[in-house]
Amino acid sequence: MWVALASVAAGAPTAEKLRNDKVVSVEITLRPGEGVPVEGRPAVTVYFESGSLAFTPRVGRVEKISVQRGDTVFSRAEAGEIRNTGSSGLHFVRTEFLTDGGSETWGTTGLSPNYKLLIENQCTRVYDIRIPAGTREPQHTHKARVVVCLSGAVLKHLMPDGREEPSTLKTGEVAWRLGSTHIGQNLGKTDLWVIAIEPK
Repeated sequence: MWVALASVAAGAPTAEKLRNDKVVSVEITLRPGEGVPVEGRPAVTVYFESGSLAFTPRVGRVEKISVQRGDTVFSRAEAGEIRNTGSSGLHFVRTEFLTDGGSETWGTTGLSPNYKLLIENQCTRVYDIRIPAGTREPQHTHKARVVVCLSGAVLKHLMPDGREEPSTLKTGEVAWRLGSTHIGQNLGKTDLWVIAIEPK
């Protein structure tokens, strides 16, 4: 993705949000009819709004997809082009995996009971986090992860040793968070909605 997306940077449909030895996350905004090439790496895409798109692989048939806000989709390692086929803009974050992953299965181990497991395979564990305004979660554990924030909130983490860490996220933010055990508190007046993507 790095090389292909660099070639369209002048048109500004993409912005690299983070990169490390495990993942690269790119925010993409496509006008109606606009497309962007992607390299052949497995990826998770989180959609910020509803829309329609087509994926045209370098080899094979075109795949047409309709998505809703918050939809989270795993794509196998296949190069091609993503094109907005809808009548309005399409905004999403694509996180590509840079390693072969691992064979272990994590399931819901360590997660808060109200999290929803969306995807697990050799590349990643992906789950939906929602914390209503003014509430807290029970103590739980995350692995290192990408967080894609669909609805931001004022947050604080209470650590097992008694420390408190601010953890506020803004709507549209994409961030890398290290693994930790904590109690999450939503101190704000807005509900939190995050998709967490843990690479293996």
